[in-house]
Amino acid sequence: MKRAERHRLKQNDLGEITRQVQDLVSERKRDIGWVVLAVAIVAAVGLGYWAWRSREQGDAQKLLADAMVIQEARVGPPAAATGGSGLTFPTERERAQAAVGKFKAAADAYPATDSGLFARYQEASTHMVLGNPSEAAKAYQDVVDRAGSRLIGQTARLGLAGARARSGQYDQAITAYKELAQRKDGVLPIDGILMELGRVYRDAGRAGEAQQTFNRLIEEFPDSTFNADAKRELEALKKATA
Repeated sequence: MKRAERHRLKQNDLGEITRQVQDLVSERKRDIGWVVLAVAIVAAVGLGYWAWRSREQGDAQKLLADAMVIQEARVGPPAAATGGSGLTFPTERERAQAAVGKFKAAADAYPATDSGLFARYQEASTHMVLGNPSEAAKAYQDVVDRAGSRLIGQTARLGLAGARARSGQYDQAITAYKELAQRKDGVLPIDGILMELGRVYRDAGRAGEAQQTFNRLIEEFPDSTFNADAKRELEALKKATA
């Protein structure tokens, strides 16, 4: 449904409910006061907005579902050639290219809904798969701006840091990872963030800070699943600087 059409329906819904309230008030204006009138109008408009919002959420979910179908489609020969059925793509890249457009369309159409927000996040993640970190950063930033401290917003901050690192913007990536690692109220795993921070220090040519970060991970999180990777990184750094 086009944006103009949705807006027209919204206005029609609210206008119809408001007219009904006004008709009721005209018939019984001697029995109710202006305060009750105001409450009735506000309630009616609120009900109309809730109905429109519910419809908008449903439309957003449908667009997101359409994008997810493409994202999860099979990669391989056409279904007809194998005697099967369903959507297929010759390569994973072609599937990702088709999906990213669908996710963007869903997010652009309903940016304020939960489904639209998730679609934007998926758009960013898919851009990373396609090797487009600059586009990914823009989409991640949009999620951060809209979601704030919500879980998807924090996860988008992590994705944004990764996109900046992939773009060679090491200083910005390091700052973002350090801020995430210092958050005591965050829900993201600190050991995983430290692992990424250490790698960015390594890629930026800051071997000393990379070693400090990997050592911190090992010391503060002895049971972390990232410990083996951190130890390998440390060994590689020692050999490189020997």
